[in-house]
Amino acid sequence: MATNKQRREAARRQLQRQLERRAEETRKRRRNTLVGVAAFSVVVLVLGVLFLSGAFDENDAADPAAEPEASSEPETAACTYAPGNPENPNLTDVGVPPEPDGSTTPVVLDVASTQGPFQMTLDPTTAPCAANSMKYLAENAFFDGSPCHRLVNSDVFGVLQCGDPTGMGSGGPSYSYLAEPASVASLAPSPDGASAIYPRGSVAMAQGGQPPTIGSQFFIAFQDTQLPPEYTLVGTITSGIEVIDAVAAGGNDGSFEATAGGGAPLIPITLTTVTVAAPVA
Repeated sequence: MATNKQRREAARRQLQRQLERRAEETRKRRRNTLVGVAAFSVVVLVLGVLFLSGAFDENDAADPAAEPEASSEPETAACTYAPGNPENPNLTDVGVPPEPDGSTTPVVLDVASTQGPFQMTLDPTTAPCAANSMKYLAENAFFDGSPCHRLVNSDVFGVLQCGDPTGMGSGGPSYSYLAEPASVASLAPSPDGASAIYPRGSVAMAQGGQPPTIGSQFFIAFQDTQLPPEYTLVGTITSGIEVIDAVAAGGNDGSFEATAGGGAPLIPITLTTVTVAAPVA
């Protein structure tokens, strides 16, 4: 059993420890207070300098004549043209397109076909990667001699699909890229609210695979067509839509009904040449 002397000694040591802890806490509080005061002083000093220098002058900020300095370099889209499926034997090696140059000038493709000429005008502002790819392929004669292999005729879906040199529906270039959602942002919704309306004359990119990628195949809407807004709208038919109308009027053979729908057009059409028109001066 502890003696009175031992109990007093233990109590004295406990009290000493408590006093030491309190002294340390007091020193910490003083240090924190000094740091806070110093930081506040620095903030006040900086704000004072900014105020005197006119950094908060509202007149300068609201001056309509004060415009940001314009860059002399055009903005360019970041397009990733990735290698196509190596297991697809129907891909044609045509190299890879260069990056878009940032031009917003429409790209005009003149098409000569076995059913008559027509013209496609591509929009690089909302579909820079698709427009750039289509221009590149045309410059390399990729589309020349290729048949339009698929026609769909229905009340809400009417398209002619082209761009596969093999005419089998699985061909394309040796690269692929992703869809461009900005190109379909302004499309009107369909009555059922589940799709969008691609207006008559639209030129949009076909896609396939998982995740869906784009190659060279495109479709032309010869009537207002209801589709999910997942297909890059690259341009419009600006002349010769009657050529597409005549092919559509002939119907299709139903050979794609079990898969993608529609079939080969009963009035065959082949793209004899697709060339990039010279820019209008």
